[in-house]
Amino acid sequence: MTFVINNLLDNSNTVIKEKLGSFTVLEYIKDLSTTSVTDATAQYYMSHSNMHRKQLMIELNNSEIMMKAGAMQYTVGRMEMTTGIKDAGGAVRSFFGGAASGTGAIKPLYKGTGTILLEPTYKYIWLIDVDNDEVVIEDGLFLACETSLRIGVTARSNLSSAVLGGEGLFNMSASGKGVIALEAPIPSEEAVVVELQNDELKVDGNFAMMWSNSLNFTVERSGKTRLGSAASGEGLVNVYRGTGMVWLAPLAAYS
Repeated sequence: MTFVINNLLDNSNTVIKEKLGSFTVLEYIKDLSTTSVTDATAQYYMSHSNMHRKQLMIELNNSEIMMKAGAMQYTVGRMEMTTGIKDAGGAVRSFFGGAASGTGAIKPLYKGTGTILLEPTYKYIWLIDVDNDEVVIEDGLFLACETSLRIGVTARSNLSSAVLGGEGLFNMSASGKGVIALEAPIPSEEAVVVELQNDELKVDGNFAMMWSNSLNFTVERSGKTRLGSAASGEGLVNVYRGTGMVWLAPLAAYS
């Protein structure tokens, strides 16, 4: 590389929270760009509530990544950006696939050698190593991934999950081997991961953020009868059956 980025990694206000593959999560200890007493007061309480700006840095070395549309802040180096769409048919498939899963129609590909910085966020950035597996991801969490992963759209097993549970019919899925970055509503330290072995998990609410595609997902009454469901006070619950894993955000229901 023939470039140097100064005052980023060598900045005393910046810490590296996590690094996996070509992805690095940066966190800013304080927001030094406040310009008013009101902003300064808000920043003080935010910093004491674990609310720090985070930024995803991606380093390419003759490699390629896929990214959420509009997420790029700046790039340095010799890279080319493409849509990954080769014809009109691909554009139509991408549009409907993105609309169905709520992830955006076109996800740009960046290929070459250099460094990419994404827009800062107050949400939490997760780095997930998908190791010859397939995971289903809740709408809106996708940030970026290595193109060794296959990104697709997974349909729900039946209509009940959409009609009864207020969920969409489709979700984004990632399969194969590679790293994916997600923008989550909670820190990874707060996530509860349930491992099922031919068993079932019932969740009252939409706070399952990610799950193995091997699981069968439905929405059902919490009791065997309508009266039983009403008596329990739960009504409808999301049910995951089979063998696999479910990532839950128990302290911040995902919406």
